Amino acid sequence: MRLLRGRASDHERDYDRTREMVARVADDDEPALRVWRPHRQVAFGRRDRRVEGYDRAREAATERGYAVLEREVGGRAVAYTGRTVAFALAEPTADGRGDIGARYDRVSGAVQRALEAVGVDASEGEPADSFCPGAHSLQATGKLVGIAQRVRQDVALSAGVVILRDHDAIAAVLAPVYEALGVPFDPGSVGSVARAGGDAAGVVDALVTELVGSRPVTARDSIRDT
Repeated sequence: MRLLRGRASDHERDYDRTREMVARVADDDEPALRVWRPHRQVAFGRRDRRVEGYDRAREAATERGYAVLEREVGGRAVAYTGRTVAFALAEPTADGRGDIGARYDRVSGAVQRALEAVGVDASEGEPADSFCPGAHSLQATGKLVGIAQRVRQDVALSAGVVILRDHDAIAAVLAPVYEALGVPFDPGSVGSVARAGGDAAGVVDALVTELVGSRPVTARDSIRDT
């Protein structure tokens, strides 16, 4: 497995680096894991872009100092403060989709163990009116992890966000964004590792340990602009 850390110089180049990682996995069938802190941004999904209030939601984000990114997948808006952690695990799949449910269970279990290692007892699920509502979330004094999966013919990408400390800042930007989108949102539903009493400084290393598992790491690279 290849392990990648770091981020590119801006949010759009950074997004491209993950897509390039996925394309390389499709070419050589070697899994790859990226764990990093994305730039300060609000990432909108396809469903957001179909809503009448989407332009107002974008303005709400930019007025508060967040760049805007449009994701290729569905789901609702997610905010990154520049200190929020993201992970992306790309794995080859021979049959086009594989067992999506089993993959969710495996990745969610790994993230739960990583949180336990830093002192957070997280459980599956999310409070009502959470950000980017979905069936694959983890909560502990609020939602602090969201996990999504995108499967193409030859690669499955399991990706997620882990909120370390900035639950108040994320709630503050998502409240007007979700209001413009017409999506129910409770700012108090946003959790974080720190809010749950965990050691936020140890999260990245714990995620790498659990998501790599027993697979040997063949290369350790830093994401850089070319």
